[in-house]
Amino acid sequence: MDAALSGGWRVGLPAALPLLAACSGPQSVLDPAGPGAAAVATLWWVMFAGASLILLGVCGLALYAVLPRRRGRGLDAGRFLAGGGLAFPLAVLAVLLVVSLRAGEALLPHPGPRVVRAEGEARQWFWTFTQYDAAGRAIRTTDELHIPVGVPVDLRLTAADVIHSFWVPRLAGKLDAIPGHENLLRLQADAPGLYEGQCAEFCGLEHTRMRFRVRAHAPEDYAAALAGLRLTPTANPVPERSP
Repeated sequence: MDAALSGGWRVGLPAALPLLAACSGPQSVLDPAGPGAAAVATLWWVMFAGASLILLGVCGLALYAVLPRRRGRGLDAGRFLAGGGLAFPLAVLAVLLVVSLRAGEALLPHPGPRVVRAEGEARQWFWTFTQYDAAGRAIRTTDELHIPVGVPVDLRLTAADVIHSFWVPRLAGKLDAIPGHENLLRLQADAPGLYEGQCAEFCGLEHTRMRFRVRAHAPEDYAAALAGLRLTPTANPVPERSP
């Protein structure tokens, strides 16, 4: 038995390493780069750990049930039902409720003195973002949103044609962009860099073209980046809408 378990670990551990390596990447929810994404990743890991424990428990009970010498011995049906059918599910659901409420709270766009505002409009098959400089002047870009590091950004989302969905996995959860309606999403990046995003709602035949980027700048470089965009508007042209 010990030899079999030891052999299983030798085979299973190398097989699991590629799966663990897949937790990182430009669009990995498990590689967060902001507080909102970190809350989502924490909730995922808690659910994964809970599901794994439940699976191990069920497998253990199944193994216990098939052992011929132990079948039916020392089993109190009342305690088994009370513990496994009532106490255990309530404990699991209580933990998930607390963690999910904390994750949801972290994603809410709470008001604050340093919040930066921006707007995003989706249409087939691109995104138009509007940012504002220190003087309040609007700067429009296509498929690239510019934000400062360490500062919360409230992005107002809408759509011009059909329902789309804004999703930058490493920065925040996903939120729909709906025609005639505004949804507010809180974004925040912990470090400068380029973060990949995409439309997460099937919106037509060219849905896969609706990829975009969020470029996070150090706070001292953010104003200069916006000024550069204003001086070179042709670097971010707004394409014509596809027929």
